[in-house]
Amino acid sequence: MTSSNDASANPALPYQARGSLKGRTILMSGGSRGIGLAIATRAARDGANIVIMAKTGEPHPKLQGTVFTAAEQLEAAGGQALPLVGDVRNDGDVAAAVAAAVERFGGIDVVINNASAIDLSRTDAIDMKRYDLMQDINVRGTFLLSKLALPALRKSSNGHILTLSPPLNLDPKWAGMHLAYTMAKYGMSLTTLGLAEELKNDGVSVNSLWPCTLIDTAAIRNMPGGAQIIQAARSSEIMADAAHAVLTGAHLTADSGGSASNSSASNSGNFYTDEQVLRAAGVSDFRPYSLGAPEEKLVPDIFL
Repeated sequence: MTSSNDASANPALPYQARGSLKGRTILMSGGSRGIGLAIATRAARDGANIVIMAKTGEPHPKLQGTVFTAAEQLEAAGGQALPLVGDVRNDGDVAAAVAAAVERFGGIDVVINNASAIDLSRTDAIDMKRYDLMQDINVRGTFLLSKLALPALRKSSNGHILTLSPPLNLDPKWAGMHLAYTMAKYGMSLTTLGLAEELKNDGVSVNSLWPCTLIDTAAIRNMPGGAQIIQAARSSEIMADAAHAVLTGAHLTADSGGSASNSSASNSGNFYTDEQVLRAAGVSDFRPYSLGAPEEKLVPDIFL
């Protein structure tokens, strides 16, 4: 399982937080392991309240972590946690998660659309059940969770929706490589684009975040040759630190003067990469996030 300890607890990691998520309530889809858990753990160390809704209530035969073990980790890190077994494809489960977050913590300040399914098969090889799964989890799930949380987010003094999806890169290369997956991930990004415009006068920021490189996760480690593949990856802590910077506004107040925005100078409607955000927050050396490979040997992520 990918380590998800707070990056600030490791002095070797370069991100220096300039804001805090203490007391803020985060509702996340997925998050029982991997990048989602790393982001949640980073927030927990600030003293955030975190509601995790994920399907994994019982241990997976190959992947470590359930919503309950995740909650234990978040509370050990200093946050408050509410684990919920639920499926982002199920309207009732999502509505119940939103209601539970409001009842337990009094509101919702941040929604993180982390749940996602992946299949990189080409069009003639993709099973339509897998196609439907990606559309249901990635696109519909992101839309649904965001939609049902809107009333609570509008009441927050600093509401934010953060979706783990890529920039809308219309180079035909990406659609041609894995059309079904590209459509599903770009559907998540279109949700960011549309909601940012729709909510621009409501005090709710809407952004996407995507890694520049391959990220070490349990799913990749369990692939054939995974132990070798992840040597050319970065740890999930880089995404945890980048998400923290976005949600606290550290990337906007940095003295570096650099912009982490792809689309505007505002704090909404942007498609950030982890490196952009952290550079603007003052990070200049990304080597501590690597798992061993030199920077020039890291595997770039797709869609960039």
